[in-house]
Amino acid sequence: MKGFGILLVIVLIFGGGYYYFTANNEIVVDSDSPLKVIKGSLGGMSTEERAEFDAAVDDMKDVVKEMNEDMDDDVSLLASGNFMESAHTVEGKVLLIDDNGKKVVRFEDFRTINGPALYIYLSTGLDDGDFVDLGEIKATKGNVNYDVPEGTDTDKYNKVLVWCRPFSILFSYAELKSKKQ
Repeated sequence: MKGFGILLVIVLIFGGGYYYFTANNEIVVDSDSPLKVIKGSLGGMSTEERAEFDAAVDDMKDVVKEMNEDMDDDVSLLASGNFMESAHTVEGKVLLIDDNGKKVVRFEDFRTINGPALYIYLSTGLDDGDFVDLGEIKATKGNVNYDVPEGTDTDKYNKVLVWCRPFSILFSYAELKSKKQ
């Protein structure tokens, strides 16, 4: 019986010690988020790339391109959305307009900072994977029209991106919501 008591004490000591140290053993993991490496995000840049990007944007930030284009009265609104910030602040909304069978993307009350080689894309996502290039940004302030190439499926390409080509960075975006819904 004495041997059983000693065995029981040993089991309790080792079992209790194992439980205590296992329960109080904190395991810390700091994995990079998959969101940090999304193409077009600042999080995927190295320190040197980020410094180069920030310097290039800083060189352009005071360059304002202003435009105020008018629209014909005989047009219909197909979809609209508000601009959302990604790498830089932005204001305004985007409209998808049918102008007598010709589609136009229109920025209204638009305002953003300038950057190196900014382009406007109609895209299926928030990257430059599947997009239609509408051309270089015409203005960083104002009301601006961009012609949509004939035959473009605007149900598929329902996001409007302001994209910095040299650094593959999404400056800002808007999602077009159909007026049919």
